[in-house]
Amino acid sequence: MSVITERIELDSMEDAAGLFGVLDENISVFEQETGTLITVNGDGIGIEGEAENAALCRVVLEKLLSMQRKGEPINRSRIRYAVDLAREGNADLISEIMGDVVALTARGKQIKCKTLGQKKYVQALKEHELVFGVGPAGTGKTYLAVAMAVLAFKNKEVDKIILTRPAVEAGEKLGFLPGDLQNKVDPYLRPLYDALQEFFGLETYRNLMERGAIEVAPLAYMRGRTLNNAYIILDEAQNCSIEQMKMFLTRLGEGSRAIITGDITQIDLPREKKSGLIHAIGILRDVEGIKVIQLTHKDVVRHELVQRIIQAYERSEKNRAE
Repeated sequence: MSVITERIELDSMEDAAGLFGVLDENISVFEQETGTLITVNGDGIGIEGEAENAALCRVVLEKLLSMQRKGEPINRSRIRYAVDLAREGNADLISEIMGDVVALTARGKQIKCKTLGQKKYVQALKEHELVFGVGPAGTGKTYLAVAMAVLAFKNKEVDKIILTRPAVEAGEKLGFLPGDLQNKVDPYLRPLYDALQEFFGLETYRNLMERGAIEVAPLAYMRGRTLNNAYIILDEAQNCSIEQMKMFLTRLGEGSRAIITGDITQIDLPREKKSGLIHAIGILRDVEGIKVIQLTHKDVVRHELVQRIIQAYERSEKNRAE
């Protein structure tokens, strides 16, 4: 195939710095992902490569340049995600990565969806009373669920936020931890505490906890209750038994919404016990009012190395299955 050169005009060198970083560290990412050679000078960007690759790189650069001009930071993960979208024929969706502001933290930081999977997840949380968010670590399942719960509480759509997890031992023994049951399971609930404090601020969070407007408790505490006018999040649901999952799902009362998050690749139950999350998704997927959102390694928003780790484990599991 013939080698061609594409060119993109820049308004200023600030455009280039926003796209490629102060030391142009992102140029190598664009080049590796698109198979092109990129040069930058005072008035524009040159893209050299085979026609298809150069056209792909140009489209991605133009979309990300538009995002950068609107104040969106460009990093290596976003570049790789944008290239994947464009290669799949979905270049027009790149601008949708920005999305609307989902929520604000107590310090005023804007929380936005960073992938299309996250965007679909948040939309499902807005439109359905019961949502299953399933995917690997780092996809923002719990964090975005807490953000939506806080938003609903602040908008007075619910009177209470309830966050719960099954207290399943992941290699360690709860019995050796000091204190009563609540003290023993607190380490398992720490990610939920941290997310709530980030959105409410420490003082407001403590006040709401004292008033009972926020409840963070192990799943066992849900038995026998009817949860009305509440936003309920069941985290790490892959470690629920079938019986526990059924118990939780039947707690839902009037004016309540429930979000169930989990990663079916990290089940800590005994081998002979089937995950209640897998079982529930299988029988409830087509029930009206329920939505199942499947997030993948492409939705991971932690360090890019986490994406590669997840892909390596997925390949290993697939090879073992075959």
